[in-house]
Amino acid sequence: MFETLGHFSYRRRRLVLALTAIFVALGVAWGTGVFGSLANGGFDAPDTEAAHAVATIEQNVGRTGTDVIVLYRSTDRTVADPGFRSAVEQDLAELPPTDVLQATTYWGSKSPVLVSKDQHSTYAVLTLAGATPEERLETFHRIADQVRSGPAGLDTKVGGEVAVFDEVNSQTEKDIVKAETISMPIVLVLLVVVFGGLVAASLPLFVGALAILGAFVLLRALSAFTDVSIFSINIVTMIGLGLAIDYALFIVTRFREELAKGNEVEAALTTTMATAGRTVAFSGVTVGVAISSLALFPVMFLRSMAYGGVAAVVVAMVAALTALPALLAVLGHRVNRLQVPFLRRRPAADHHGAWYRLAHSVMRRPVRYVLVLVPLLLVLGIPFLQAQLGGVDHRALPSGATSRTVTETLQRDFAGAGGSEVFVAVRLDEADPAPVLQPYVAKLKQIPEVDDVRIGGFKNGVAEVVVHTHYTGQELPARDVVHAVRAVAPPAGTTTEVGGETAALIDLLDVLAERAPYMGGFVVLITFLLLFLAFGSFVLPLKALLMNVLSLSAAFGAMVWIFQDGHLSGFLDFTPAGFLDATNPVLLFAVLFGLSMDYEVFLLSRIREEYDRTGDNTQAVALGLQRTGGIITSAALLLVIVVAAFSTSGIVFVKMIGVGLVIAIALDATIVRALLVPATMRLLGRANWWAPAPLVRWWEKHGIRESSGEPPAQGWSRTSSHEEELVRR
Repeated sequence: MFETLGHFSYRRRRLVLALTAIFVALGVAWGTGVFGSLANGGFDAPDTEAAHAVATIEQNVGRTGTDVIVLYRSTDRTVADPGFRSAVEQDLAELPPTDVLQATTYWGSKSPVLVSKDQHSTYAVLTLAGATPEERLETFHRIADQVRSGPAGLDTKVGGEVAVFDEVNSQTEKDIVKAETISMPIVLVLLVVVFGGLVAASLPLFVGALAILGAFVLLRALSAFTDVSIFSINIVTMIGLGLAIDYALFIVTRFREELAKGNEVEAALTTTMATAGRTVAFSGVTVGVAISSLALFPVMFLRSMAYGGVAAVVVAMVAALTALPALLAVLGHRVNRLQVPFLRRRPAADHHGAWYRLAHSVMRRPVRYVLVLVPLLLVLGIPFLQAQLGGVDHRALPSGATSRTVTETLQRDFAGAGGSEVFVAVRLDEADPAPVLQPYVAKLKQIPEVDDVRIGGFKNGVAEVVVHTHYTGQELPARDVVHAVRAVAPPAGTTTEVGGETAALIDLLDVLAERAPYMGGFVVLITFLLLFLAFGSFVLPLKALLMNVLSLSAAFGAMVWIFQDGHLSGFLDFTPAGFLDATNPVLLFAVLFGLSMDYEVFLLSRIREEYDRTGDNTQAVALGLQRTGGIITSAALLLVIVVAAFSTSGIVFVKMIGVGLVIAIALDATIVRALLVPATMRLLGRANWWAPAPLVRWWEKHGIRESSGEPPAQGWSRTSSHEEELVRR
């Protein structure tokens, strides 16, 4: 199959490149408009009690959401000053009534909560027109400049849920531009160092551009049928660019190796596709399967990450297997043009290279390496046992962001404004809900940490009961309040649904905990089957899965130590919240599992190729590491540069993803692939290649084996004098 693809890429190279040019034009003209078609937020779980409670109240009682909070402050006047009042009320009266459905002020409501402790500040709560968050954001965009300008003589700041998401969206776009500005020059320099020439170095960036543009096209098309989160753009850029560079690095390196052997261009391309091309295809499928598992969660944010990640992987893989080979066919030996003289290096002989020597050094003392490195990775993962999970709030924005400043000001300067509210939707048939609800309200007031309970409204047989606590929605005691509210029996003849920020978080955690085992089982099972199909072994897939668990646990432990406990918060420029965003471990598991398998497939493919040729397990491991160690390290370094650029993001949970990926990739490419894999493969010996006899026979007939044009070893029963010599040492 892959040999055929190599021949096709060579003989139809102009056609393939012409179709690629058309695709690029589509991506530039249409795909780059994806930002305007993506949705906000998506961190809540639908079809839960909290979601139903909010929907019931909004559909019957009406929306009273704090979509926008406008904070007014005067340095020399208090809210009792008639001039202060008239300035604010006139400013709000000028807002279009079709856009602002309700504006609640201190003077209209007489609520002391709306006035600061020093009496010099007040805030107005705006409820915007729009049935969906996207519609309310559009409404906000129409009035934003008018609201932000404020009345003369007053300092005006805008916050609230809609304003927060607006700033998050703007920050996301800025972060992507910033990340690419930082990473691309560094990546280009490193590619020149790796390849020693400008022409070869430009090819991975060519594939990366195709991957990003192609993923944009797919996401924009998908957004016409379902909601896709704006944050999917981050994973498209990270994974699309990173994997595209990896895949192009594998293919270009192998193509140059084959040319160096004296092969003609077509023969070199065919062999490249039969070896590195097959590896790229298997890697792409494996990574795509891992990331697609996020779609098992009914949370828009995670599903969007699945859409974006799979789109990026698929386009990167297809571009590396079609457009890149066609371009290599056109370039031929010119792929080595524009060499940088002082970067020219003679390749080390297989039996004298640094990676070959490292492999043998490890395999002479495999037990020592396993006994030291495995406990080390487990110790690094210990902090994850103390992980606390939470949701996304204003602290996701960088310090100094206007909407974050508004929230922090309210929590600091306004008595009663720093807490949170639990909303209870009560269905009842009474014309007057008060007699029925008063005993229920009295019970709710007896709950510890509840400050106030009131009936917010009644319409269409639905009453809204509002429970206020001084704890913010993300604090752990607020969850106890929600559990206590849900435990109170509703009045006879009524039904209740409990919602609000904290209730939504509790329900989200329940959904994640319920679906996580299915996700893990799906990823493990499919990955095991794919690796067996690739290598014909039951042992190698099992070992690869265990290695992934070790590197993942270490990465998760580091995430808790950094983002939950707050270490390095000054260096990384974020405010620790005391918990991890609940969706991040799930997202990181899928992405990191896939990326770890990317390098595993590449390394084991070369080891398997050598084992088929020689039948010598130890020699196959050493040669496999020699021929891939430098490429894997280079690919990991390039991917780290791309991902690390996103660690500069102003959005904390995006920063968290970037830092987590950097740590995991670094551990995986060094400790795991370069040290643990050779050590464990030496200890297992020929058992590495074990599988039940019937499946061995099936695999020999139907398995997809990597071929480099060299004859395979005749059977697996060959004795290895090299292994015997190593044992004697």
